Amino acid sequence: RTWGRWSRLGTQLYVIGTRSAPVLALTGAFTGAILALEMYEQFAAFGQEFRLGAVVNISIVKQIGPVLAAVMLAGRVGCSLTAELGSMRVTDQLDAMRVMAADPIRVLVAPRLVACVLMIPTLTIVSNLCGVFGAWFITVGVYEVSGLRYWDFSEWFIDWFDVVNGLVKSVFFGFVIALISCYKGFHCRPGAQGVGQATTEAFVTSFVAIVMINLVLAKFLNDVALIIRAP
Repeated sequence: RTWGRWSRLGTQLYVIGTRSAPVLALTGAFTGAILALEMYEQFAAFGQEFRLGAVVNISIVKQIGPVLAAVMLAGRVGCSLTAELGSMRVTDQLDAMRVMAADPIRVLVAPRLVACVLMIPTLTIVSNLCGVFGAWFITVGVYEVSGLRYWDFSEWFIDWFDVVNGLVKSVFFGFVIALISCYKGFHCRPGAQGVGQATTEAFVTSFVAIVMINLVLAKFLNDVALIIRAP
């Protein structure tokens, strides 16, 4: 198992996961805060501002958190993977590996694919937590809504399946991002312009794939939720 060596897999786990966490945490916190800031007046107009946390938090957990983590992964990691592998293709390093009987798929693609699939659920959890606390800070800290009611309605509105819903989506997102990025890197055109074009195509294709997969999984998982929650 060439891809399973810690020298390869561990490096990718660090680059893809650990180094992506701070920027994702910051982005998630600000996204949650902005949602609460924009939606507060609409809820307050009906005297339902204490329900704001429930609506914002379920949106973050089911949709915004996983999609945000996936888009950040596609932009920060996916483009990097494409550029790295594309540069190796342009400089004939991939052919050199094949001459030395080293399979580039096992040595280069597999560790990156596994690392993306393993780390994106963790990144999604980071995004979710920071988004929830960002919304809490605005709702409770700025607008002085009862913190107890904020968490009570969030607990009443969100159950374990909603959390799993987002994590399941994230696994599919991570797999597709890694697959597209590596494919574009392996098949880029010669020259610096080819590498740049492949990097752009990898991000655009990944983004479109994320949106399409999210739509399909949202429908499927909502149907599953109805079956599970049926009396």
